[in-house]
Amino acid sequence: MKFVDEVEITVKAGDGGRGCVSFRREKFVPKGGPDGGDGGDGGHVRVVGDPHLTTLLDLRYQRLYRGDRGQHGRGKDQHGKNGEDRVIRVPVGTLIRDVATGDLIADIDTPSGDVVLAHGGKGGKGNSRFASATRQAPRFAEPGDPGEERQLRLELRLLADVGLIGLPNAGKSTLISAVSAARPKIADYPFTTLVPNLGVVAHGDLSFVVADIPGLIEGAHRGEGLGHRFLKHVTRTGVLVHVLDVFQLDGRNPRTDFETVNRELALFDEELSRKPQIVAANKVDLLPDRSTVAELEAFFAGRGYRFCAISAVTGEGLERLKRMMAEDLAERRAASGGGGEAARHLELHG
Repeated sequence: MKFVDEVEITVKAGDGGRGCVSFRREKFVPKGGPDGGDGGDGGHVRVVGDPHLTTLLDLRYQRLYRGDRGQHGRGKDQHGKNGEDRVIRVPVGTLIRDVATGDLIADIDTPSGDVVLAHGGKGGKGNSRFASATRQAPRFAEPGDPGEERQLRLELRLLADVGLIGLPNAGKSTLISAVSAARPKIADYPFTTLVPNLGVVAHGDLSFVVADIPGLIEGAHRGEGLGHRFLKHVTRTGVLVHVLDVFQLDGRNPRTDFETVNRELALFDEELSRKPQIVAANKVDLLPDRSTVAELEAFFAGRGYRFCAISAVTGEGLERLKRMMAEDLAERRAASGGGGEAARHLELHG
């Protein structure tokens, strides 16, 4: 399925039905009073979080969503039926903004999220509502109010407990395939991963969602490479695993790579640079000399980062890395009082 994480739609709530102008016309009642019923209310346009959805693809093909119009009132004090609400289902993790103002309308961060995006118009009052001692035969009724209409931008930010970050070809896709049931496309060229991949990782009694975020490059905060298209997905993750390629044929320095990615995170959103990070030194199986790994571990330990040497291909160090992820995540959940909404969310839709 194609991954779509941004779309603009128009929502138009139903108009209210007209009130009715009517008078009683019964045999032997020559001067019947007014009996026009009220119009029905227009249907709202609502949005709900659906744990079985992972993309906004369906909304790309249908851009207009309407609530039903309220029925008009009728004689004999018969009120019009209210219009049915139109319900839009979106993935959990969707942000909804008003295009005209930029205001955040809703953050659908739980499967039970249910928000009215456009309110239906009120039905008009029938002429029976306007009868009084001094006005016994009103010959007018109210029209229904128009339903609200607005243009909205929907933006999906993945709900994940752990995010894998790093430069292209660091081995993130191989890592997520090794620690979960996810099967991303893997190849030896930049930007193999063009969409975020999600996988559930189990460690002991704890299960959590890991997201493989497509590779970042210098200038990503300005949209270069895959740019902010995927940086936004990192904002929802609780813990970051920074995957470094320690076997680099092109002579790059893993420390420089680390600084490059972290600088892009900070330039995009200062809060991202403050998230807990575990440094995963990948491809250690290819090193003829492990002394560089010991040097890297000392370097990152001196800066307060947890460090784990791994090989996503051979499985070396992966159990230790999963334990680190579980420990950091459990600590974060305990501090926030949360309980793994992301893991439960993904388990519901596979």
